Amino acid sequence: MDKYLVAAFYKFAALPDFEDWREPLLECCVNNDVRGSLLLAPEGINGTLAGSAEGIQRVLALLRADERFAGLKTKESTATSPPFQRMKVRLKREIVTMGVPAIDPNEIVGTYVAPEDWNALLEDPDVIVVDARNDYEVAIGSFKGARNPAIKTFREFPRWLLGEIEAKEQPKVAMFCTGGIRCEKSTAFLKQAGVEEVFHLEGGILKYLENVPEEESLWEGECFVFDQRVSVCHGLREGSYELCHACGDPVGVEDKLKPDFIEGVQCRGCIERTTPLQKEKFAARFAQLELAKSRAKANKREEL
Repeated sequence: MDKYLVAAFYKFAALPDFEDWREPLLECCVNNDVRGSLLLAPEGINGTLAGSAEGIQRVLALLRADERFAGLKTKESTATSPPFQRMKVRLKREIVTMGVPAIDPNEIVGTYVAPEDWNALLEDPDVIVVDARNDYEVAIGSFKGARNPAIKTFREFPRWLLGEIEAKEQPKVAMFCTGGIRCEKSTAFLKQAGVEEVFHLEGGILKYLENVPEEESLWEGECFVFDQRVSVCHGLREGSYELCHACGDPVGVEDKLKPDFIEGVQCRGCIERTTPLQKEKFAARFAQLELAKSRAKANKREEL
């Protein structure tokens, strides 16, 4: 049974007093047993929180009491176990790090496309569809036919766009990402570069998987999320992926059946990226974690 409400949200807004928000938000979250991660920057807020429905609503009410966050929208899903172990409120230069100055989604941005209208755009042969996420996210799921930039971080995306999209030809470009925030900046960047017809999926993949029936969906695979659920499927059900204890990349059921997979030590993606000494350390760390788990289970049995 799902016990935890998970709310993902962001809002671009002029927030020169962003530092003053840290303590009140942290106190409100802690007092309401809400955990997760919030980023505050001069350009706004970005975060994902998990807890009871009542606790989440109290935190959102605190934000929406300020007129700059009055229109804050959330993407909500559920989890059977705590998606986060701690509550963090961090101060940053950007709420999503693109590294390009003078990009303001409040002034210029692509055309929003509702999830219910996204399929028609995907099937338009004149549209270039681009996945704006990192390579490890794309690896476990994407829209069929979407271009994969194969980037390691979002900072690499602007250079890829300039190299792949010819602004003078004025193509139609449609972009998507997990929750929509990266596309706010990337569509603004592309429009500033001279591309006129730029679209992006409103609410991101999460809203698409929530709103579009599975039998009508053009999504293939699962969607990576930045919490302990690792991935979600249609209807925002928890997915089948786990994180590799060595490198942190998502590992699926089929990946774990491969002969070169060693739990806690290496997966197919990192086997060549780590040294024998590192593998020894990973193995020792994983053994300690497993021992701690077995002791915790034994203690629970004794309490019963």
